[in-house]
Amino acid sequence: MTKTMLAALALTAALAAAPAAAQGISIGPGGVRVDPGYRDRDVDLSRGDAIRIARRAGIVDVDNVARRGPRFVVDGSDRRGDDITVVIDSRSGDVIDVRR
Repeated sequence: MTKTMLAALALTAALAAAPAAAQGISIGPGGVRVDPGYRDRDVDLSRGDAIRIARRAGIVDVDNVARRGPRFVVDGSDRRGDDITVVIDSRSGDVIDVRR
């Protein structure tokens, strides 16, 4: 009985030490997609990803999305109707610059 208890305790401790994985769900024009919680750094962003990131940075209406080397430049307007440009790194998804 004590061996079974020790084995159960060891199994519980091993499972508790396992790293947690965060997932998310994206709902967009293409349907529902599961985001695994990590980004493969060898894959560039899509135009849709660049638009999503630009919207989080303040763009409401997107006028143009252009790929310039390792960057996406997204032009549009904010909620007040003012022009805004968001520059995004195409590999990491980091916002490099926001010009109003």
